[in-house]
Amino acid sequence: MSPSHRTLFPAARSGLLSPHVLALAGVLGLSATVARAQEESTTTLKEVTVRSAQDVQTLPAPAAGGQVAKGAGLGLLGNRDVMDAPFNITSYTQQVIADQQSATVAAVLENDPSVRFTTNAGHAYENYTIRGLEVNSSDVSLNGLYGMAPDGHIPTEMLERVEVLKGPGALLNGMAPGGAVGGVVNVVTKRPTADDRTQLTTSFATGSQFGVHADVSRRFGEERRLGIRVNGSMASGETDVDDQKRRKRLGALAMDYQGDRWTLGLDAYSYRSTIANGSPLMVGFATVGHMVAAPDASLNQFRGMQAEQQSDGVMLRGTAELNDAWSVYGSLGWAEHEYTGMLNGTRGILQKDGHTLNTQTYNQYGYTKNLTGDVGVRGKFRTGAVAHELVLSMNQLRQEGGRGLNAKGGVPSASYVSDLYAPSDKVVFSSEATAYKQEKDNVITSYAVADTLSMLDGKLAVTAGLRLQQVEQKMAGYDAQATTPMLGIVAKPWGEQLSLYANYIEGLSAGTTVAAGYANAGETLKPYQTKQMEAGVKWQNAGLTHTFSLFQISKPSAISVTRAGDTLPTLVDDGEQRNRGAEWTVSGKLASAWTLLGGVAYTQAKQTKTQGGSKDGLDMYGVPRWTANLGADYAVAAVPGLAVSGRMVYTGTQWVNSSNTIQAPSWTRFDAGVRYATRMGGKPVTLRANLQNLFDRKYWAGAFADNFMTVGAPRTLRLSATVDF
Repeated sequence: MSPSHRTLFPAARSGLLSPHVLALAGVLGLSATVARAQEESTTTLKEVTVRSAQDVQTLPAPAAGGQVAKGAGLGLLGNRDVMDAPFNITSYTQQVIADQQSATVAAVLENDPSVRFTTNAGHAYENYTIRGLEVNSSDVSLNGLYGMAPDGHIPTEMLERVEVLKGPGALLNGMAPGGAVGGVVNVVTKRPTADDRTQLTTSFATGSQFGVHADVSRRFGEERRLGIRVNGSMASGETDVDDQKRRKRLGALAMDYQGDRWTLGLDAYSYRSTIANGSPLMVGFATVGHMVAAPDASLNQFRGMQAEQQSDGVMLRGTAELNDAWSVYGSLGWAEHEYTGMLNGTRGILQKDGHTLNTQTYNQYGYTKNLTGDVGVRGKFRTGAVAHELVLSMNQLRQEGGRGLNAKGGVPSASYVSDLYAPSDKVVFSSEATAYKQEKDNVITSYAVADTLSMLDGKLAVTAGLRLQQVEQKMAGYDAQATTPMLGIVAKPWGEQLSLYANYIEGLSAGTTVAAGYANAGETLKPYQTKQMEAGVKWQNAGLTHTFSLFQISKPSAISVTRAGDTLPTLVDDGEQRNRGAEWTVSGKLASAWTLLGGVAYTQAKQTKTQGGSKDGLDMYGVPRWTANLGADYAVAAVPGLAVSGRMVYTGTQWVNSSNTIQAPSWTRFDAGVRYATRMGGKPVTLRANLQNLFDRKYWAGAFADNFMTVGAPRTLRLSATVDF
């Protein structure tokens, strides 16, 4: 690590928000109340409810079965019941996170049939697609704010919910910093609980990965208005990749104060992740021109490779009621992310013999600093027989970032020859970056208004809104703005159990600044506006909630054209990708013993406007037509507290390249689990075991770039024991 790199985060280096400090705060600051809590265990504690009826931070209750919630956050519109939302939304709860032992957000999204992954399990970053369009880890929001979530992969020990909105969401959440338009993933941090909690979980994963997680919550004061919750976790040891080691440390603090007509909350976290002696491989097929058998995912392709990531963040949020109809709300957040080592570029190009790899490694370091805020007012009023819910909002994200480069202005790289099925032990690593360059100084500002009109005794609701988005990229000399509309309709003609919905909504991405080599070099293209039309049906019956959706998404892009008389091509925004599809998702209780979660998705992704029309009508690479994730949980009546679970994950054939000349085969993976809730020494104890990739299937999981594929995860066993004191 270079000297300049070590000074990027002076506050983090000083330990002001170190995981040890936050974890010790929970142990030392709250342990004095454990004895009192145990003495009062036979006393009924006063129930605490949020006193602000319009508090947008109040979470919807879990639905039947407890794996998903009855509603989810819709950004500008606040929390909405699933049946009242004109979108396909799912909110995964802390219960399903714990029961499946999902260590990161990507593991939670394994339950969704419309989500597929573009990076390997164990990679430093977790990137994926929703409805066939890319969503990178940097585009995940935390409590509704972009730029606040931990970098790379997000640990679940600090989370209460993982919310997924399928499709673009510019009106709801503003423009994602990375320009993602396939969907919105928002993670919600844990909040202080109504009842005192002291919970300890120990865990083990394949290899020799041991971990411990403490979750402590208390409320203070005569009316218990002040709440404090601390989560601290550590995990270390070898992973399911041969001789690779990983170490993770997390400290998270949540506080709230519940006034009579106002609430105030504080969230802070510090996260460190270190990967030592290994990394997964991304394989290129352009040279070999055909598919080969997938290697064993436990093979260590990059022995000696190191990577380190660290993230620190703090957020203040609050609401206040002006009267019974109007309220104001606001959030302010700061976060810094730093990375160093061989995080990206771990690629190998297959040669004609089908197993030799021309392999590259990249050494880099960098950082991102984010300062973000959101403020708004919401209110209810009537105009005749029509009820209105009006909200006005302004938000801004200031983002600065840079990375280490070599003397030529690029990321240092090195190449060597290896073998796909017998990796070389003589890995050649690139030299360390010798110069540091700031590459990002962006300000993303937006102003939004939306009104939900309810009529016919609640049988019809129409939501309309506009967001004016301004994007300024100072390093690139880019300053542009665009207006993104939204229209949503929900109809309940036959009661609360059936909803018909439709929406038109847009996504927004920054336009391209044209590089050298084009006739219009230096020009900044206007922002890309992705457009979605969607219609669907939601049906609740016998404890189950079904969602059926039909959608079309048109995503513009830049392509090169050659105009008469020009010696150089011109880059224009005339390209387009069109995704059409259908989805069915299901969640909830089937009878008293069965809980279901999952669904099936069909996605047809076409290249509709390409350079010279050469690929018009061809499929997009990395988007399988059929995908399915179906899970079931069964409570064994003969043994109280015992439950078994299973899940099937299916991905159909997909094109590896945009030319549609190489196709990856379909694959099916099975997972299994068992848990047992009992009491030991008078304390509630839950034992869990989960086995992913039950039959150790070797498969090509997904495409992250044209002509590149990733390898699926090997068989992985996870064990844990949770004790409530």
